[in-house]
Amino acid sequence: MRDPFFPAPSSLIHASKPLARTLALRTLPLHVHEILPAFSLYTFISAYASPRLSPLLFPRTYLHLPEKTQRSWHVHATSLVQSCCINGLALWLIYADGDRRTVDWRQRVWGYSGATGMVQGFATGYFVWDVLVSAREPEVYGWGAVAHAGSALAVSLLGFRPFLNYYGLNFVLYELSTPFLNIHWFLDKTGYTGSWAQFVNGIVLITTFGCSRLVWGTYQSVRMYQDVWRAMHAPDGLPVPHWLAAAYIASNTILSVLNVFWFGRMIKTVRSRFQKPKEEDDKIGI
Repeated sequence: MRDPFFPAPSSLIHASKPLARTLALRTLPLHVHEILPAFSLYTFISAYASPRLSPLLFPRTYLHLPEKTQRSWHVHATSLVQSCCINGLALWLIYADGDRRTVDWRQRVWGYSGATGMVQGFATGYFVWDVLVSAREPEVYGWGAVAHAGSALAVSLLGFRPFLNYYGLNFVLYELSTPFLNIHWFLDKTGYTGSWAQFVNGIVLITTFGCSRLVWGTYQSVRMYQDVWRAMHAPDGLPVPHWLAAAYIASNTILSVLNVFWFGRMIKTVRSRFQKPKEEDDKIGI
């Protein structure tokens, strides 16, 4: 399926080719016009829109928050917007692109789709922003957030070789639980801790997190491992460099381990909202 976004300007393609050649990301110039606007949008939301709109929309809450919590507020607002947008794009494309249902393992490993590249481009723009924000203040967001952002960025960038471009879209659906994670955080900060709304959102959060990241994510990871193994041992296929397979699998494994760890922490944290009060754990954004 073709990229439904407008074509990249030739000047931008030309300007990005040296970087693409250096990193061996052949399709990156075709999507740099999606990466840059996404990065700019999320920077605008976190640095300008959220700091100005939040005091107007939540004057009794936001203005009384500590400065560190206000910075986390802007990050969660940005994450909420991004996750809703990227989930909508990914779900639409999986439904609309009939070619995805007929590809074989060679196409899943080495194939390229302009539409899938578009989604990965928008996701890459966000993950570049996420890496910069989380790495700048790891004491606020936690080293787990830094590892998650870096691993997600690596997986997205490797899709532009192209390598496992097909699976990049599937892994984007990890974000299905993220809107509810952010809503849970905002309910805490706006005085709805332990409310019926937080209870319902907590059930949805745990369900979507478990289904999208643990069940769906594990299933897609196993399929991806199988396809990479086939590609590495197929006599008639393109060879997969060991470092490339190791880099992608390592990044994906870090994400999977963090998902399991956060799922356990998430259940404890949601339960604590309806038992005796506990100290909030901002390290995982809850």
